[in-house]
Amino acid sequence: MTLLRPRKHIPDILDTLAQLSNDEVPVRPTVASGMLDLLPQDVWSDPTLRWLDPGLKSGALLREVARRLLIGLADWEPDFEKRREHIFRNMLFGLPITQITALVGRRSLYYTRDASSDLSVVKFDSSEGNLPLVPSQHVFNKKRRCRCGAGKDLDRGSRREAHAYAFIHEQFPPKEMEDMKFDVIVSNPPFQLEDGGHGTSATPIYHHFVERAVAMKPRYVVMITPSRWFAGGKGLDKYRDRMLNDHRIRNLVDYPKLYDAFPGVKIRGGVSYFLWDREYDGPCTIQTVEDGKHVGPAVARQLDTYDVLVRRNEAVSILEKVLAKGEPTLSDRVSSRKPFGYPTNFHGAKTAVALKEPVTLYGSQRVSYVERSKIPQNTDWIDDWKVLVTAVQGTSSAVETQFLGRPIVAGKGTACTETYLVTGRFGDKSEAQHYAAYLRTRFVRFLVSLRKSTQHATKSVYGFVPDVPLDRAWTDADLYERYGFTTDEVAFIESQVREMPAELEGLDEE
Repeated sequence: MTLLRPRKHIPDILDTLAQLSNDEVPVRPTVASGMLDLLPQDVWSDPTLRWLDPGLKSGALLREVARRLLIGLADWEPDFEKRREHIFRNMLFGLPITQITALVGRRSLYYTRDASSDLSVVKFDSSEGNLPLVPSQHVFNKKRRCRCGAGKDLDRGSRREAHAYAFIHEQFPPKEMEDMKFDVIVSNPPFQLEDGGHGTSATPIYHHFVERAVAMKPRYVVMITPSRWFAGGKGLDKYRDRMLNDHRIRNLVDYPKLYDAFPGVKIRGGVSYFLWDREYDGPCTIQTVEDGKHVGPAVARQLDTYDVLVRRNEAVSILEKVLAKGEPTLSDRVSSRKPFGYPTNFHGAKTAVALKEPVTLYGSQRVSYVERSKIPQNTDWIDDWKVLVTAVQGTSSAVETQFLGRPIVAGKGTACTETYLVTGRFGDKSEAQHYAAYLRTRFVRFLVSLRKSTQHATKSVYGFVPDVPLDRAWTDADLYERYGFTTDEVAFIESQVREMPAELEGLDEE
C-alpha cells in the first residue's frame, strides 16, 4: 500500500503579513473581498476594463480582482492560459508606495517579486510588470510644506523613503500612458504622514488619493480610509464638504470599532470603505459592521443632510426629533481652546501663599495658583461660575462610550489651562450645577458622539446639543420625554453611552 504524503502547507502571505510601517498597513483579504462586493457584477465579465490600485501595499485587492476576473471571463475566453495572460498583462495595474510594498505586491499578484522570471504567473519584459515603483519628490513651498502635507524633514534624499507618493504628486500615469483610461480604481491608500517624524502629530493624506482618483473620472472608485472625515480630522473640512455633497457615492460600509478592519492597528474613529459611481446620482446606502457582522439594516440616505456624516442609521430619527424644536445649541456657550491663554503643560505655584490676588488654576492632573494680573486673556471670566470639561476625552477600548470628561463646577476666582474648555459660564452656583448635571446625561453625550470622531472634544462636538432651560437638574428620563423618543430610540442611546453617576463628580468648588 502506498502512503500518500500530506501536502506541504503554504501560508497565504497576506494572512501572515504584519504591519510594516505607519503607511504600509495592509488590508486583510476578507476586507478586500467586502470592498469589491460593492461593485456591480458586470465588471467581472468585461474584458475591456482597466483596474488600478494607486496605493499598492500587500496586493490583496488586485489579487482578489484577478481571482474574480478569472472566473467571470471564462465565457469570453474559455482557454485559461489566454484568459490569464490577458487579465494580468492588459487589465491589472498598481502603484506600490514603498520599496517593500513593491516586492510584497509583486509576490502576491505574480507569485514572485520578479515579474520577468519564469516563476511569474505571466512573464513580463520588466521585473516590475504592471506594478512599477515610480520615483517622486515632494515640492516644498516657502513654509517648508508640500501640497500633500509633508514637512521639509521628509526631504531625505535617495537613500530613505520620502513618502512622496507618485499618484498624488501627478507622476503617474506617466506620459507614455496618457491615453490609457483606468475604469476602476480600488485602493487602501496611506492614511497619514507623521509631523516632524516624532509621532506626536500626524497629517491625513488619504483624502489626496480619493480626490485624485475621482478627478481621473473612472467608472468606479472603491477605497478604504479612516472615518475621521465624517465629523472631524485635521485639515479635512473641505474634503468632508466635497464628500458629503458628492451624490455619486453609492455605498458606504463603516467599521466604528478599533481593530475590526485592521487587527492590532489603532485607528481612532474606525475605518470605512465606499463605492463612488460616476453615473450615479442619489442617496448613499450606509451599513455598519461590528465584529465582522452587519449591525442593523443598510439604509439609503442623503450624506449632505447635516454638516457632518451621522454614521449610525439608528441615530438619524433621534437627531431629527431634537433638531425639530429649533433650539440654539451649546456650541454658542463653549469656549475655544486655551480659554485663558495657558497651554496644557503650564502649571502655577503649588500654594497661594506668596500671591497678592491668587486665582485657582485647573490644569493637567493638578490644581495650582496664579496671580490674577498675569492671566493672559478672558480675565472677565475669572469671577463667573464655570463648568469645565476636558478638551481631550479618549479611550483605549474598542468603542468609546463616555464621549465627554466629567464636568467640573469651578467657582469664582478660578481659571484653567488648555487641558479644559469652559463649556458654560453662570452667575450662580445653582445654574452651574444644573448645567453640569445636563452634561452628564446620556442624552447630551449621545448627541456629542454624533460629531466626535476622535479623542478631541472641541467646541464643534456640542453642535447638536440643545441649550435647554437650566431651571432644574435634567435627567435622561426628563429629556427622553421632552423630545418624544420611542422605546427603541432610548434603548439605542443607552446601548451607545454608559452612565455617568453624579456622586462620582468629586471636584465641585464650594
